[in-house]
Amino acid sequence: MLNETTVTLQGWLGSDVTVREAAGNPVASFRVASTPRRYHRGTGEWVDGVTQWYTVNAWRALASTCADSLRRGDPVVVHGRLLPRVWVNQAGVEVTTVEVDAVLVGHDLSRGTTVFTRTPRTADRPTGPTTDHAAA
Repeated sequence: MLNETTVTLQGWLGSDVTVREAAGNPVASFRVASTPRRYHRGTGEWVDGVTQWYTVNAWRALASTCADSLRRGDPVVVHGRLLPRVWVNQAGVEVTTVEVDAVLVGHDLSRGTTVFTRTPRTADRPTGPTTDHAAA
């Protein structure tokens, strides 16, 4: 991630996770809504700012775990690369949007609890004889 812009988002899942294939790899996509809150000293109240929406893409193993773990309405924290996308809409107008290619995704534990289940990976399994140090 050398010389790339990275961001960390905190917000709420605004859509269910959808999974598609790209170049033979799974890609999970979902929307995150983030509404900033500010304390207004004049009124002594908290005021909501404008909700900002982000499209998040997660690739490969992260795509699968996002699809298995996240549901619309979940509080999430996303860290990843900020990527501008330029495309032409139906009216022929060039539009620039910003997406996040996720590196890390998790539930926001300041909003609730979750249970973690480790995903077994072939590379994590020992290949040779093992020693049970606890029994020694």
